[in-house]
Amino acid sequence: MTQDPPPPPSPTLEDVARAAGVSRATVSRVINGIRNVDSAIQEAVRQAVAATGYVPNRAARSLVTRRTGSIALVVSGAGGESGSFPVEVLADPFFGRVAGGVVGYLRPRGIHPVLMFAETAEARAQVLASLRQGDADGAVLVSTHAEDPLPRLLAEARLPAVLFARPAEPVPISYVDVDHRAGARLAADHLVARGRKQIVTISGPLDVPASQARLAGFRDAMAAHGHPFVPCAEGGFTYHSGERAMERLLADHPGLDGVFVANDLMAQGALPVLRHHGRAVPGDVAVVGFDDSSAATACRPALTTVRHPVEDMAAELARLLLEHVGQPGRRPTSIIFEPSLVIRDSS
Repeated sequence: MTQDPPPPPSPTLEDVARAAGVSRATVSRVINGIRNVDSAIQEAVRQAVAATGYVPNRAARSLVTRRTGSIALVVSGAGGESGSFPVEVLADPFFGRVAGGVVGYLRPRGIHPVLMFAETAEARAQVLASLRQGDADGAVLVSTHAEDPLPRLLAEARLPAVLFARPAEPVPISYVDVDHRAGARLAADHLVARGRKQIVTISGPLDVPASQARLAGFRDAMAAHGHPFVPCAEGGFTYHSGERAMERLLADHPGLDGVFVANDLMAQGALPVLRHHGRAVPGDVAVVGFDDSSAATACRPALTTVRHPVEDMAAELARLLLEHVGQPGRRPTSIIFEPSLVIRDSS
């Protein structure tokens, strides 16, 4: 019986050094991310790694750098004790966009995110303990509730962490966000330009900073257009809350002809309610959402919406976290993205 030949030996640091024309120590410094290596030499080493197929020994590398090569993608929120919290989050297209942006940035760099949920006090304690023990190098945090204490706990523990969206309370933690007020102004300007006179809005939960900013930005822009009062029904960023809010607004303001909805998922719930009441979109009522998520293109008609560049923001979130990991004690910073309007068939 013929036996398969033994596999060739794995490439070594010495093989990479020969291919790059540098010393083994230089290759080690480049692979371990140690500073003060000329950029041209770094590029030569990277090309040699690719050419030889060398795979760093992660365990040995961790002994040198004290890093794991993984980060925690933490989804956190107070009030999730019912047990449905992870299921609700994973069903939301917004979270998929965040995860996709984080993974897309980290994977080419050989870094792997570990998904963690922190919906209870016990789960939050586990996240903190895991980070303190070095199970991950830092945390990208997506907080789903205004009363979530985890941003403050991470800041107090001085653990490397970056938050998606501004924290609800002042906390010395880095974050990446979009200019929600500017996005809401785009929606107001568009509805007014379309000739709509009786404009209403469905807000997100008003204990969330993003919801507050979108509502304030929309009302300020409408006031600048001569509309001193904009009726509002509060929703919960879910499909069914959009349905309920639209029903309330139609009951209280049957002559409405324009709606700004603070996220696409609620707008997706609002559109069937308008159809059920015999209101054509956009003929009778123009509708504008916020996010430009998959829900916007799933709507019928396709939804005009404010683009929230979530994937780009998530990639920046991951990049910023790696800076914090590489520079312990780095001061917190904020990065704000500009929104844009995507015009489709609902307006």
